[in-house]
Amino acid sequence: MKRILVTGGAGFIGSHLCERLLSEGHDLLCVDNFFTGQKSNIAHLAGNPYFEFLRHDITFPLYVEVDEIYNLACPASPIHYQYNPVQTVKTSVHGSINMLGLAKRTGAGILQASTSEVYGDPEVHPQVEDYWGNVNPIGPRACYDEGKRCAETLFISYYYQSRVRVKIVRIFNTYGPRMHPDDGRVVSNFIVQALLNNDLAIHGDGSQTRSFCYVDDLVEGLIRMMDTPKDFPGPVNLGNPVEVTILEMARKIIDLTGSSSKLTFKALPRDDPRRRKPDINLAGEKLNWSPKITLEDGLRKTISFFEKSLRLPTTRLNKRSGKPAFGKTG
Repeated sequence: MKRILVTGGAGFIGSHLCERLLSEGHDLLCVDNFFTGQKSNIAHLAGNPYFEFLRHDITFPLYVEVDEIYNLACPASPIHYQYNPVQTVKTSVHGSINMLGLAKRTGAGILQASTSEVYGDPEVHPQVEDYWGNVNPIGPRACYDEGKRCAETLFISYYYQSRVRVKIVRIFNTYGPRMHPDDGRVVSNFIVQALLNNDLAIHGDGSQTRSFCYVDDLVEGLIRMMDTPKDFPGPVNLGNPVEVTILEMARKIIDLTGSSSKLTFKALPRDDPRRRKPDINLAGEKLNWSPKITLEDGLRKTISFFEKSLRLPTTRLNKRSGKPAFGKTG
């Protein structure tokens, strides 16, 4: 049994990670300040005797005894991180300093949940770990992009200077149950709009691409990265290399929900990446990892979650085709 700290543990990815680590028999401390995390994400874990929750902001020091730290604390959607850009930067920078100091004191291994946003609007495709990125340091996304880039610098500096057992992963677009319905991300936006039969709002012409990884696959990658030897700090890309246009995603979600929604088009936000696709060869080599859940299967699970959270009738799927048996969900 390990004593494991998960910061941002009440968030979308963090809560799934907490659930998985508890299922493996570890003693877990979940830390969150609920800036974007939700109590409902971890309420079902409260009865587990090996689960402990602490409401805390990691921009302030934390004094606990742990064997491993997964540092996931940071707002990750543009709506949330742009709401308070200064706090976003502080979470990435001050929060990393505090968690690295904790890891140094306790001898714990520490994993940083970095992001594909460190590549910015990439000029290299697909994105490989040795690509330095194309980021606007003063744009509307900079608080998140540059905050995460600085966090990587801090992590690798602690690795070389203090020999802290550091792990860095760059997370590409991830989706699944427990996404916040108002987080502004493409999957949650489209699913909620489709289930309510509202128009699906596409920014730009929809030709921009993303690569979507189901949350269970990502959690598996995080755990495998933590278990790699001390002399391998990363970074490692974690994501699904299947590239999908935003327009294709919108049509797929309309099809799977049986929605009567139409498509509308809006201006593309400033600095929005045109293409995003991970090269995961390094993850395959070092972690023996690759995503297993197909986009269609993952979307079905995510749609089911939102139907329940929005209290809508469950979509009846045609057993043979996997498509909805009727046009509207109610």
